[in-house]
Amino acid sequence: GKGTQAPRIKDEYCLCHLSTGDMLREAVKAGTEMGVKAKAIMDAGKLVGDDVVAGIVAEAINGPACAKGFILDGFPRTVNQAKILDSLLKKQNVGIDKVINLHIDDELLIKRVTGRLIHPASGRAYNIFFNPPKVAGKDDITGEPLIHRGDDTEEKLRTRLQEFHNKTTPVLEYYNSKVANIKADDKMDNITENIRHALDAEEKKK
Repeated sequence: GKGTQAPRIKDEYCLCHLSTGDMLREAVKAGTEMGVKAKAIMDAGKLVGDDVVAGIVAEAINGPACAKGFILDGFPRTVNQAKILDSLLKKQNVGIDKVINLHIDDELLIKRVTGRLIHPASGRAYNIFFNPPKVAGKDDITGEPLIHRGDDTEEKLRTRLQEFHNKTTPVLEYYNSKVANIKADDKMDNITENIRHALDAEEKKK
């Protein structure tokens, strides 16, 4: 997924990897203008609005680490966020070059997630459908029991997927010509190679 691919692309292209959750925490900690706003909102028990989140992204992009470009991880998630972001980036003479959409069939994804088993002590992961342990329910190395995450139920996952599609489909339509659809049910190296092709093709257009 994106958590695996973003660090690979970041290192290869000397980009900074911007995750909204991390940026929000760092802006609050550093006491930036947007960080102070965000802290006041969170202290009041409210959700940080799109304009503040986009402002934090814009602040981060101005940093020296992002001089050669940036990867936005998990943002924008809605068309409203995309429009605010575009407006802020335009003031900095910066734009979004490419939108990478890692897509996978819902039914396959559900099998991947609901079939997941974890060995808590080591973090080793198994899957009852694709990568089962040698002995059912036991870690291959230690023989200790494996656990199934409580929020990995099919019902919850289908709800999350529906919400995801409802929000992200309009965002993909908004960016339209900038979107590269990459199959995420391939080998890790093949996915990286396909992302690389999409980025290199974009670079050649400039």
